[in-house]
Amino acid sequence: MKKVYHGDKSLLDFLAPIENRLFRLCKIDPEKAMDWKQYLLALLTIQLVWMLPAFIVLILQGKLMLNLAHVGGMEWSLALNSVVSFLTSTNLQHYAGETGASYFSQIAVFTFLQFVSAATSLAAGVAIVRGLTKDAGTGIGNFFEDFLKSLTRVLLPLSIIVAILFMVKGMPMTFHGPHQIITLQGDTVNVAKGPVAAMIPIKELGSNGGGFFAANDAHPFENPDFSTFVLHFIIVLLLPMAFVFFIGYYLHQQKFAWMLFGVMTAGLLMLSIPIVKQEAGGNPKIAAMGISQKAGNMEGKEIRFGVNYSSFYCAENVAIPAGTVASVHDSYMPLSATAMLAGMQVDAFFGGLGTGWINMLIYLIIAVFVATLMIGRTPEFFGKKIGVREMQAALIVNVIQIFVPVALAAIACFVYVNHSGSPDSLGWLSNKGPHGFTTMLYEYVSSVAGNGSNFGGLGNNTVFWNLTTSFGMLTGRFVPIIGGLVIIGLMRSKQYIPASLGTLKTDSATFGVFLFCMILVLTVLSLFVMFMIGPITEYFSLKL
Repeated sequence: MKKVYHGDKSLLDFLAPIENRLFRLCKIDPEKAMDWKQYLLALLTIQLVWMLPAFIVLILQGKLMLNLAHVGGMEWSLALNSVVSFLTSTNLQHYAGETGASYFSQIAVFTFLQFVSAATSLAAGVAIVRGLTKDAGTGIGNFFEDFLKSLTRVLLPLSIIVAILFMVKGMPMTFHGPHQIITLQGDTVNVAKGPVAAMIPIKELGSNGGGFFAANDAHPFENPDFSTFVLHFIIVLLLPMAFVFFIGYYLHQQKFAWMLFGVMTAGLLMLSIPIVKQEAGGNPKIAAMGISQKAGNMEGKEIRFGVNYSSFYCAENVAIPAGTVASVHDSYMPLSATAMLAGMQVDAFFGGLGTGWINMLIYLIIAVFVATLMIGRTPEFFGKKIGVREMQAALIVNVIQIFVPVALAAIACFVYVNHSGSPDSLGWLSNKGPHGFTTMLYEYVSSVAGNGSNFGGLGNNTVFWNLTTSFGMLTGRFVPIIGGLVIIGLMRSKQYIPASLGTLKTDSATFGVFLFCMILVLTVLSLFVMFMIGPITEYFSLKL
């Protein structure tokens, strides 16, 4: 990745003629450096180019090609939600893949958007890394060059390799329609299949998470056996983890990268251990009935893989946040839900490809500013002073990321309680009380965090949920990117200051501990009241 984005020679240089031809066809000069405003404008404009055709395809999919399962067109709010979801790399699915999307939609809309949204995230992350160099000038690269190279030299090669491995293990890759079988008891069943292997690699590698089937990785066609499950574990973490070391190589700051790696790994473990421990301990209400729970809380778990693997996979995918599931999060224990919400809200313990680094940059700016003021030094980060405007941008991003899901959950609760008819007539919640509140809060935290997983007990395919989650996804996607580029733009305009004895070392273990504590203060404690209303209250109710 360092060679690709730094312009060094690499094994994939044979793709350069193809890339150059595409640039000439689109009349783009990849050598033209952009400042942060031009980079951001190009990034945002291209999103609109993809959005409208994708929306039209979903509306008209019932009349288009490759519709062997005879799927009808999507309702407008569901189509809008689905396009926004995949455009923002959230992949919140208010539809069931087998019955809600044709093969053409799966390929031309959902698989395509997973590639380009991941490439956009990666390009934005790379631009911010490049902006931290001490090179003169305000340029941070060319968005179109970073975007295309992210596709041709990172995402596509890896996806092809993984797709071949998946097909060898039995994952379908076919354009034949559903397969009709007669069961042992004489029932006729239509088994959905399709071009599955084309989508699954990028949903993991790109921190996307959108499944071809409703059951996602619990479906045997998306996850044929334990060896493919292990491969899923690896490829979800592969690029977000590699990006951390890319930062070190690109900036010649390997020690700084190791500090980030330590903070992120500690955060991932602090999310994983409570979830695995809670699920392995089982449900006390079931234990009170005299039922053995040696296997743990198996409700909603993938029976092939058991509690421990399913639980760790859950933790991994709320941290990344691919949001891929191999079990039903609605059936997890209350304190597991607390860890899930915290992990999604932080969204920087490796986090999404490129975007996890952007979220970490926000925490870094705040942590450096606070730490240097505590010890009476001038706030500096990579040789550039951090002023009021950089702090304002970082705090605005942090506050919006917390305020939006909480405000949307409050609106949902108000609508539910004050509905003119019976709240049950809305068909929203299969569980009420604290669990019901957690269900609605989870939907919005997941949307803003770009995660896309949800609690199965929510009837979310309504105009209200489709539109409000779309707003949350757009906010969660573009506010951090805009804020990160604004901060880098402000820093690039300042004179580089060589490190001195008075400079705060941001690559030390001490700073890593301080950064970790700042992340907890800024996010987890901000949601503490929400935790008390929802999962923690439910936890104590199980003890009664």
